[in-house]
Amino acid sequence: MALQRLLKRVVARASTSSRIHSPAITFLHYSDYSTSSPPQLPPFEYQPQPYNGPSADEVYQKRKKFLGPSLFHFYQKPLNIVEGKMQYLFDETGRRYLDAFAGIVTVSCGHCHPDILNAINEQSKLLQHATTIYLHHAIGDFAEALAAKMPGNLKVVYFVNSGSEANELAMMMARLYTGSLEMISLRNAYHGGSSNTIGLTALNTWKYPLPQGEIHHVVNPDPYRGVFGSDGSMYAKDVQDHIDYGTSGKVAGFIAETIQGVGGAVELAPGYLKSVYDIVRKAGGVCIADEVQTGFGRTGSHYWGFQTQDVVPDIVTMAKGIGNGLPLGAVVTTPEIASVLATKIQFNTFGGNPVCSAGGLAVLNVIDKERRQTHCAEVGSHLIQRLKDLQKRHDIIGDVRGRGLMVGIELVTDRKDKTPAKAETAVLFEQLRELGILVGKGGLHGNVFRIKPPMCFTKDDADFLVDALDYSISRL
Repeated sequence: MALQRLLKRVVARASTSSRIHSPAITFLHYSDYSTSSPPQLPPFEYQPQPYNGPSADEVYQKRKKFLGPSLFHFYQKPLNIVEGKMQYLFDETGRRYLDAFAGIVTVSCGHCHPDILNAINEQSKLLQHATTIYLHHAIGDFAEALAAKMPGNLKVVYFVNSGSEANELAMMMARLYTGSLEMISLRNAYHGGSSNTIGLTALNTWKYPLPQGEIHHVVNPDPYRGVFGSDGSMYAKDVQDHIDYGTSGKVAGFIAETIQGVGGAVELAPGYLKSVYDIVRKAGGVCIADEVQTGFGRTGSHYWGFQTQDVVPDIVTMAKGIGNGLPLGAVVTTPEIASVLATKIQFNTFGGNPVCSAGGLAVLNVIDKERRQTHCAEVGSHLIQRLKDLQKRHDIIGDVRGRGLMVGIELVTDRKDKTPAKAETAVLFEQLRELGILVGKGGLHGNVFRIKPPMCFTKDDADFLVDALDYSISRL
């Protein structure tokens, strides 16, 4: 049968992109597709343009020839995506897919959103680039609007080009401001792949064997797999132990995602950050919130992920959704911390260029105008409840977690031992694509589906996704 053949291919061709090791799983059996009709994509009034470019095979061959071998692709037969509109993508044949991963949590407002495109195009007609050695209103307008979204005294903005770059700058700020070198991050964290941020990252699949500097990785406050369950205070004690026994007693800073992205949509245990921020500040350190994936209303309940833990960081980093696909990131901090960079020349050639600033400001305006935070709360609650109902019927679903439209579905072969369902996840991943749904994968073992679509994702889209997952699991 089709799924059996697919499973054999998955086991035989486990690759870097799947991030899994494939055990022998000859015990799995699959039933026939003919028992019921597969769910159908919701209607969408849009006709993609005819595509006359190179085929998927031609694109793939050129990519293999001229691009780095470290690049990986999703799916055994790579998709050639040629057009996007709001929450949907189209391949070279014109087939439509529900994008439930948003370009790795980057397309916040929707593919080719007209307001954002217009802002980018209008600015591009006038001036694309000049750098901050000259005045231009776009960067100031954008910084002002972004600072207005921040609590407390977080009012100074630095623009960069990516999340890795933002976290690198934040770490440098922390070290310069405190005079200490030692940083603390969480196990299972992802903060970038540059030579410095790779040290903050704590997933072996993303780390090269390089010196990672003075960095301590503390126990992850994971309510599902963590040693202390949902007890945030116990995890916080581990941070204190690291400071007491593994440092001089003084640290530069602590960095964390509120909901871990690459790590599999793991929301930190309640109350954890409040306790840890107090511990770190007493040790002379600053607290950094990585909002690269959780920011801009995606969680629904709050505009920023750190607000779900009732804390105010000293430094906030952001990227991805800030630009809806533009190469844009930012670091926001206090005037006091920002002042340490004034002792030398700190400059970014492309950071805050007029086109990205115009586009970024348009993103903020669209999120407000279309009430996307409220929308994420409503659609996300509906999606999570439907997934939890599905969990009651399928033992393979070990955990459903997240907030708003930042959701994780962890698949296990047994709920007691929580053994990662690596091969089954790979099969379902391919089946969802065949049904027209593109999701992400995360976690160290690649057994967590990451559901993080553009924030225009609807309840009908959510129902289709859950129905498709039910349909696919029912055939395992």
